This record gives sequence, structure tokens and C-alpha cells, in this order.
Amino acid sequence: MSAFDVDTFLAHLPRLPGVYRMFDQADEILYVGKAKSLRSRVTSYFRKGATDSKTMALVGHIARVETTVTSSETEALLLEQSLIKEHRPPYNVVFRDDKSYPYIYLATEDEYPRLAFHRGAQKRKGRYFGPFPSAYSVRDSLNILQKVFRVRQCEDTFFRNRSRPCLQYQIKRCSGPCCGLTTREDYADDVQHAAMFLEGKSNDVIGDYANKMEAAAEALEFERAAIYRDQITHLRKVQEQQYVVGDQGDIDIVAAVLKPGGACVLVMYVRGGRMLGNKTYFPQTPMQSSPSELLEAFVPQFYLSGSGNREIPREVVLNAKYDVAEKAAIEAALSEVSGRRCSLSDSVRSHRARWAELAETNAEQALATHLANRQNIGQRYLALQDILQLDEPPERLECFDISHTAGEATVASCVVFDGAGPMKSDYRRFNIEGITPGDDYAAMAQALHRRYTRVSESKVKRPDVLFIDGGLGQLRAAEEILTGLDVEGVVLVGVAKGPDRRVGLEKLYRADMGELDVAADNPGLHLIQHIRDESHRFAITAHRGRRAKARQQSTLETIEGVGPKRRRALLRHFGGNRQVEAASVEELAKAPGISRKLAEHIYAVLHNVT
Repeated sequence: MSAFDVDTFLAHLPRLPGVYRMFDQADEILYVGKAKSLRSRVTSYFRKGATDSKTMALVGHIARVETTVTSSETEALLLEQSLIKEHRPPYNVVFRDDKSYPYIYLATEDEYPRLAFHRGAQKRKGRYFGPFPSAYSVRDSLNILQKVFRVRQCEDTFFRNRSRPCLQYQIKRCSGPCCGLTTREDYADDVQHAAMFLEGKSNDVIGDYANKMEAAAEALEFERAAIYRDQITHLRKVQEQQYVVGDQGDIDIVAAVLKPGGACVLVMYVRGGRMLGNKTYFPQTPMQSSPSELLEAFVPQFYLSGSGNREIPREVVLNAKYDVAEKAAIEAALSEVSGRRCSLSDSVRSHRARWAELAETNAEQALATHLANRQNIGQRYLALQDILQLDEPPERLECFDISHTAGEATVASCVVFDGAGPMKSDYRRFNIEGITPGDDYAAMAQALHRRYTRVSESKVKRPDVLFIDGGLGQLRAAEEILTGLDVEGVVLVGVAKGPDRRVGLEKLYRADMGELDVAADNPGLHLIQHIRDESHRFAITAHRGRRAKARQQSTLETIEGVGPKRRRALLRHFGGNRQVEAASVEELAKAPGISRKLAEHIYAVLHNVT
């Protein structure tokens, strides 16, 4: 097993809630934890001088760390408890009483049913809703349910011996059934709504209250409408905290993702409606051109090969389309092996769609971490050295890309890679001005001139290889700029998109050698694809930001000589930006403070007249 590259691993952790699992050299699990932010929490273990003796001992045994992203901290807590209970890691505190998850109990057999906290064996007659991640979440939910539905929570002995209503009635947290202050029908209606909500039919309950709120508003009963509004608000809050599990819900979610350099298939396990964890697989040399083809190769091998001990759920949810004919055959085989009907679903909604999205997010995160491993990056740099026929592996790479929309808000990006991968602190973007809109050659020349003027002045470190996102034309333009600035020792490479823009079919041109012949599965090409995609992402993000800012800004604010007073005078005189833009030079000159010469200048800027 290769050494654990802590710095690279931490750099690629997301700032999202989730669960982390720490393993030793024997691949035995040491510790399971949950985090509101995986990057912040896991990083805290590896800070020098900031840990206690127990944590130091744990860190000393860590050989690798796995993470699972969840959609909320509550789900992370549930998953953490499931994994602790299953694996009993030595560095986790495992309570000897082995408490089960808490539930909300509804005593349906009573004349006036009550809601209560419950933990342990479910022997009493009634209904149980849950599990919840903690006792606090149950009590907090009960507190809010009490405000909304006003169903009693007192013990039966207390309830039977009341002669006047208690404080809960006074503060409007109970409807007072003990003293006959509500009818049996109204109370049963409250209980039914509470049960529907705890069953997960929250939208139905909220819809009912929304209808009542509108009816009250139409009847001009605004105070009553405000009460229903507050009830809806409280219900939304409970809906976020509640984690309902039904009898159904044994599902595997299989997500496949591909990036230049590798592929990942992640299987996420959901049992009884609760996510229990996931496992990742990295095909060695994936030649599939899409996630669909990768899934079609993976699913039968995963479930139908091996010892036969693999559990087959009733449903397997996929994150990409599956061939219809293949799907029918696989479903028949899985059903025969498992002894019950099993289906493959590649188009789902509701909570299953949410699980599929979560599985894909985790697969992308796992693949990014895998590709960022220092050992893998080293192999890719060696392969790049071979592709470009360099004497030594390159240490610093730069890549430029241009992004605009029909010539509007043109931006050039410069991304930088070193031996550890992306160096985001060295990324730069250039707002391109003074060129013919849509002229990518001029945009690239301007960006390179601004960047490599600083390189020639030794203000910026010179790269070993410069990649240009484009073909021979862009490459020649870049070569002219570097030659004019006397920048030497930089290998220039053009990366042109292949047929149909398919990954792996790019054409590479080295300025002094012509076209390079590279196999689609070459790790060096994967590195080139990675830096090219990163430059494209950085450029388009910057372009969208600039475009959005420009569209929110008045065009008048960009005109030299038109300050706040003149701008206000123009807007007051014409009534708005559109009217200013439609005005002639003569009309503009009639506005207060606007001379003929300035009016001509304003008109030229607004109409792109040179």
C-alpha cells in the first residue's frame, strides 16, 4: 500500500456535511466520525500541536481515509451511528448499553391519543415514527408538533385527574381534551394531521393548512390566517429535521462518473429507507465513452459474479440510462438469483432521485481524490514527458483559454499546475478589452502579452510547458507573442478538440514538432485533458461573473466623462436607459450639462461607433 498523502487528500476534501472513516495498514477501520464540513473536521486531526494524546495515537495509525458526502448533518449523524454500531471501531466511544434510535410514539388506542418520546422495544399498542438521530431531535420535534397540532403529551395518570386545564393549554400547546375544551372530532382531526405528517405526507398536511389560510384571508380573518401561516412555518422546520423510515426501501444506488484519467463506480446502500454507506471501485483502464456503457459493464459483474454472497436488493437505481434490452435481461437474472423481483431504475423521482444525486456527488469526490493522489500524478507527469519528448519531467504547466458570449464580456483564463496538481493560488484571469468582439486570436494574444511581459521581467515564474486551448492558428499566435517578448525555454502545445468534441480524440500540436500521436488511454493525455478542462471551467466562471455584472450595470457608468451628476441629468431628462440609448446626438446635447462633443462621444460608445 502506498504512503498516505495527507496534504493532497485534505486539499480535495469538500466543504460539505458527511462521514469519514479512518483505516490502518491492515485495512481495519479505526474510527468513524461525522462532520458539518468534511474539510474542516478532517483537517483538524492533522494540525501540529492541536491534538490530545488519544488523537495523536489515532493519527499515527492512519493509512487512508474514506469519506461519504451526505445532504445534511442529520443524515451524517445517522450514517455515523450505523457504521459505529456495525464496525465498533477501537477509537470510537461505544456505549455499553447500546441504546437504540429514539422514536415518536402515538398511543392510538387511547380515547384521546397522546404523542410521546420512546426508546427501546416497541411492545405497546400504537404507532411508532422514526428513527430520529438523537433524543434532542425527538424532543425538539415534539416541542414543535405540540405548537402546531396541540395534541396532548402528558402521562395518562396526569390526564385522567385534571379538573381544570394545565399550563400547556394556557400557552396554546394543548387543546384541553382533559376538560372537554375541544370536541372528539376536532381532536381526532389534529391527531390525524400529526400522524400524516410523521408518515411523511407533509405536503398533504401543509397543503391543507395552506387552503385554510387562504380561506381565512378571503373571509378577512387575518389573525386566523396568521396562525395557519405560523403552523406551516413550524411544519417546514420539522420536515427538515425529521427522518422517517418506512417498511420499504432496500435499494442500491449505483453511480458512474468519468473524467480524463479515470473512472469511478460508487455503490451506495440504503436499507429500510436509511443510507448505510457506500463502496467505490476504480476500473483500471476504462475505455467506455459514457457512464451508461460503464454501468452496463459493471452491474452484471458486480451482482452476478463471485461467491454469490452479494445481497441483491429489490431495486437498483442507476445515475445514467441503461440499454432497454440489456436491462430486461439483467432484471430477469437478478430476480432469478435473489428469488424475488428485482428492478433496475434509471429515471427516478423524489427521495430516490435525491439518493442518486448524492451517490453521483460522492463518486465525483472519490474520483477527484483518487486522481489527485501524488503517485498517480507522478505517473501522469512521466507520461507527459514521454509525449512531449522532454529531457526531464516538467515541473510547472500553464494553460490558457478564452470565454465569451457572441463577443460579450470576453475573459481569458490562466491555470497553473505543478507536481502536486492545480496551484489555484497562481490562477489568473484577464478581462479582454479593445478588440473586435469574437476575435479569439486577438483575445489570446492580449492575454499572453500581459502574462508573459511579467514572465520576461522575472515577476512571474516561467512555466516549462504552455498549453493553448485551440488549434494551429492559436498556437502560431502564441508563438509570435513569446518570440516578441524574448521568452525562451517554454514548450508550446496546442490542444484542439477532436470530432464531436469527444474526450480522448483531441489533437495535440507541439509548435516545433507538429502534430503528436497519442493514445486515448495515455496518462499524459489525461493530464493534458485535466488542465485543459480546468482552464475552461475557470474561464467560463469568470466570463459569467463579468457578464452578469455588466448586465446589472448601466452602460452609462462605463462612459468616460459621464459622472454621477451627468448620468443623473441624462436619466432625468430622458426617463431611463433605453430612452438615452435611443436618443440622437442632437437630443443628447439638449440634456443639462451635456456639450455637443460629449454627446457625440456618448452616442459613439452606446452604438459602438468608432
